[in-house]
Amino acid sequence: MPRPSCSRCQRPLAQCLCPLIPSLDSRAQVLILQHPSEAGHALNTARLAALGLRNAQLCIGERFAEPVDGLVGDYLLFPGDDALSLTELAASERPLRLIVPDGTWRKARKLLHVNPWLAALPRVALPPGLTSRYRLRKAPAEGALSTIEALVTALNALEDTRRFDALLRPFEALIDGQIAAMGEQTYRRNHATGEALAQRSRSAS
Repeated sequence: MPRPSCSRCQRPLAQCLCPLIPSLDSRAQVLILQHPSEAGHALNTARLAALGLRNAQLCIGERFAEPVDGLVGDYLLFPGDDALSLTELAASERPLRLIVPDGTWRKARKLLHVNPWLAALPRVALPPGLTSRYRLRKAPAEGALSTIEALVTALNALEDTRRFDALLRPFEALIDGQIAAMGEQTYRRNHATGEALAQRSRSAS
């Protein structure tokens, strides 16, 4: 028999993350386009981001209708040769909508391939040199972040604030819960680097 789960965060009731999920306003709209393969993932950070942002929408699928709103400037949060920096985008006075593909790099590129309007959007990229807090998965490329981390970075930069860091509380709790379930020794043997161990030691002190 499956364990009862929270209808909102979809975690087991004993591990419900809802008390940690904030309710934050953002000047930029956020539209997350999630590949179906990510919807049932244990670390569904796109769902956490959508729950924590009042001005966010999460859509699941492979093909999406192009949103039409002439008052909003749409930007794809995805790297590209001609991508703007967050600093450049922050200087815009036009209302913004960040459109974020959610999936592995391969699945995200597929979303762009099957949705030509998405691939044609102007792009904005995260700054180089960022490191993911997801200590249980090796980043597929330097600077690769989870969807919620990417949004926190982008929104903090666009609004010149750190208040969107609150979105990371349920993300960190989810990771800590996974580590606790596997056991500290297993985590240390299979995942922890010296830097990660030092970080956990600092956070526990």
